[in-house]
Amino acid sequence: MLHKTRGIVLRTINHRETSVICQIFTESFGLQSYIINGVKRNRAKIHINILQPLHLLDLVVYHKNSGGIQRVSEARQLPIFQSIPYDDKKRSLAIFITEVLQKCLKQQSADEPLFEYIYYAVSWLDSTPEVSPNFHLYFLIRLSKFMGFYPVLPTKGNQTYFDLKDGVFCNFPPYHQFFLADKETQQWINLMLSSFNDIYSLQISLQDRRVLLNHILDYYALHIENFGNIKSHYILEEVFS
Repeated sequence: MLHKTRGIVLRTINHRETSVICQIFTESFGLQSYIINGVKRNRAKIHINILQPLHLLDLVVYHKNSGGIQRVSEARQLPIFQSIPYDDKKRSLAIFITEVLQKCLKQQSADEPLFEYIYYAVSWLDSTPEVSPNFHLYFLIRLSKFMGFYPVLPTKGNQTYFDLKDGVFCNFPPYHQFFLADKETQQWINLMLSSFNDIYSLQISLQDRRVLLNHILDYYALHIENFGNIKSHYILEEVFS
């Protein structure tokens, strides 16, 4: 049966001479793998160019509840990116976000709030004239809300430590190494209180961004099984330095 759904491309792998297997996070079916034939031909119905990481698609797909590799009937890029493919900073952010999502997204069932957040964030990144160097920090902290481990904001002023392992703000440092203190905790709180439009005004130095990003990635590794290491964040350090 044919179904219409929106999708976010995560990974494309060559399959035979002119075909690919594309991993797409869909609005209706969660994470799915699709075989798409003939994409490398000159007159391809679905061209390889629209299957780049993080591209947003309108799809018509065949879906089998039994799982396995599915098939795509129609695909078009919507919206068509205006800046991400041509801006070094945005392109680097797209690579980084895609790598994180590949490690986070595993469910083969619909999760509309999660899909809407990622779809909106990517659309916003493409449309904003000048990207903030704090974008990826805010994106990840906000993403944790939809992944199920977003922390509760502190209710007392003396909760100046953030326990990455338990995901709580506390008065004293925990008895392990995975925590933030003072300045880093406040920066984390400021990001939680922000929106995409607010992050331009956050004053976080290059060195503090590097430290905070490493802590955020530690937070993900502590809360997502087999999260592993992220490699592409080193690219961000170069383009935002």
